[in-house]
Amino acid sequence: MGEQQDQSGIQWLSQLLDHQGVQANVTGQHIDDDLGDSSFWLTIEDSSLTQSQIDGLLGDRGRVLDAIQYLANTVLNIGQDPDQQQSYTIELQGYRQQRRDELKAIAEQAAESALASGGEHEVADLSSAERRQVHTFLKAYGGLETFSRGREPDRRLVVKSLAGGSFADAEDE
Repeated sequence: MGEQQDQSGIQWLSQLLDHQGVQANVTGQHIDDDLGDSSFWLTIEDSSLTQSQIDGLLGDRGRVLDAIQYLANTVLNIGQDPDQQQSYTIELQGYRQQRRDELKAIAEQAAESALASGGEHEVADLSSAERRQVHTFLKAYGGLETFSRGREPDRRLVVKSLAGGSFADAEDE
């Protein structure tokens, strides 16, 4: 994507923080993850923030950070052709990377459980973005399907074993 879009993202997040009375530098970096997805990471530098400001920007279980990221992806892609749209990830204090690691562990445990039992394993208390990440992580596992069940706020991710799948198959991929 273009450097102008990158700069627009940095400027947009900086202005949002200013409107909240938070003075912090924002940096940007393109990151390709191990799943082949590319995103422009907007990192809020925390060196000048108080713990109260950090807690306020993160919110309970990252919900405020999720909301800011949702807004960024919506606002910054308005009017862009679909092939020019960019994915933005908002990072603060390593929260996104830490949560990603936690979600990978949750996904692996759910896959092991479903494959071992030959049935279903439900994972609750994930945001829609987190459910989407777990769906993506588990695409690499053979013998599984994933889907969501229920309605918000009680929507759950279901990992279901398909006939013939095993955790050993997933480890080999």
